[in-house]
Amino acid sequence: MHDSFVMAPWQRQFCRKHGLTAHYIQSLAPVTGWLAQQVAQQTPLCLGISGSQGSGKSTLAEYLKAGLTQRGLLADSVSLDDFYLSRSERAQRAADIHPLFQTRGVPGTHNMALAEEILAQFRARQPLILPRFDKSMDEPFAPELWTHTRTLDVLILEGWCLGVEAQSAEQLSCPVNQLEQSQDPDGRYRHAVNQFLKADYQSLFRQVDKLIFLDAGCFSHVARWRFEQEQKLSLSGTQSRRMSQQEVAHFVQFFQRLTQWGLETLPAQCDIALRLSPQRDIAASKEIHN
Repeated sequence: MHDSFVMAPWQRQFCRKHGLTAHYIQSLAPVTGWLAQQVAQQTPLCLGISGSQGSGKSTLAEYLKAGLTQRGLLADSVSLDDFYLSRSERAQRAADIHPLFQTRGVPGTHNMALAEEILAQFRARQPLILPRFDKSMDEPFAPELWTHTRTLDVLILEGWCLGVEAQSAEQLSCPVNQLEQSQDPDGRYRHAVNQFLKADYQSLFRQVDKLIFLDAGCFSHVARWRFEQEQKLSLSGTQSRRMSQQEVAHFVQFFQRLTQWGLETLPAQCDIALRLSPQRDIAASKEIHN
């Protein structure tokens, strides 16, 4: 890192808002340069950001959106989380398929028809209404609170399993943690999740033009990062009740199988891989595809 690095006023403001240092901005300089090239070659452009829970996807999406806006482009972002089904819809899925579908998170707990519809509207250069999900209430926000956009040049889509492919039957045979061992001993739940991932999610993933992967390195960091995220939500007043460390450790088990599979496969499949340190700093960036 160069001592002479100078941040623009909007970058300083961004760092203050998110409690970040100049290192964050400087480490992303190769990414913002790369993204400027991509946008010069293609609009509309759908940029995907994939990474484990707590890896910083939302912060990165907000930073890249701000940078694109500074360049005079129309950009907005939406999370795969914003497409979660309501509690009653998940209760129906839990009754029809497996009780574990009551908990939001895995493939099979999102409104993929809506996600596909929004991507189609984006491609057709139409104004968008982007859904928003209220995690404190575990329900989608009322539609009147969704985000209305103009015709966008860039739509940033971020999600913890974005770009992850379905697993083989052999890979599904053994449980990966206590949750699967005790609550899914026959594998019915994980096979159903895998089928949703294969049937309903891959067509959406294929609509992502370029993919950035925040590489946590190993799953052991994820519970700690997710707990830190939980504490921040509580302090900011955006969440009425925060999960305990034990609750977070249980919750991340729902994500473990596909997070680990993403850590194995996505570094070779993405366009940019950002390797994270155990403290969540960006340790290195690597362009995989040109």
